[in-house]
Amino acid sequence: MTLTNTSTQIRNIILVHGSFVDGSGWQDVYQALKKEGYTVSIVQNPTISLTEDVAVTRRAFAALEGPVILVGHSYGGAVITEAGNDPKVAGLVYIAAFALDKGESVASLLKDPPPGASVPPILSPEEGFLLLDKQKFAAAFAGDVNPEVASFMADSQVPWGLDALSGTITQAAWRAKPSWYLVTTEDRMIPPDAQRMMSQRAGSTVVEVKASHSVYVSQPQAIAHLIEQAASGALAS
Repeated sequence: MTLTNTSTQIRNIILVHGSFVDGSGWQDVYQALKKEGYTVSIVQNPTISLTEDVAVTRRAFAALEGPVILVGHSYGGAVITEAGNDPKVAGLVYIAAFALDKGESVASLLKDPPPGASVPPILSPEEGFLLLDKQKFAAAFAGDVNPEVASFMADSQVPWGLDALSGTITQAAWRAKPSWYLVTTEDRMIPPDAQRMMSQRAGSTVVEVKASHSVYVSQPQAIAHLIEQAASGALAS
């Protein structure tokens, strides 16, 4: 299928969550975009394997008419990098996300953190799944989120499968599609310098925001604004 929409404004937005959380964290971003007239879908990935998450994401936009913008947070960046190869996808938006290249996995990028970078408080795997230490979740993942909300996020974690962590990219969509990247300068999960490296490599349009890894919760308007930029600029790129 090819892009046939002649409009300069893409109206379909797909939001893809990352590891340890589900799609409910996108609520305020969703509402901001809906108010502007966008058709917004939120993917509920099981985060068991990258292959399965890519398939779930593709199903989310298969029935939509016209081109779509794929938005991924954190591990969701790996998902959109692979799923974004679909001809229906016009652009990619990375929110403090893994913009991986062919043959890379989240695990391969995490194994060599930059000197002095914070180490995410990931517990030892149990039965093939990972969780974050609940006592350290807020500081690492949601430092600028309301404490009650951060506590709920910690207690409602979604186990992250080792097969998702180690899933490799077969073809990086950003090599053929325009991309936008929001760097979170106070991130304690993905070091800001690692985010900058990935965004520069992808040739993304970059904005930096003083925020934690959970910027999509703490600063939804900043996310919505970047997505609108992508929706306006993807077909012109």
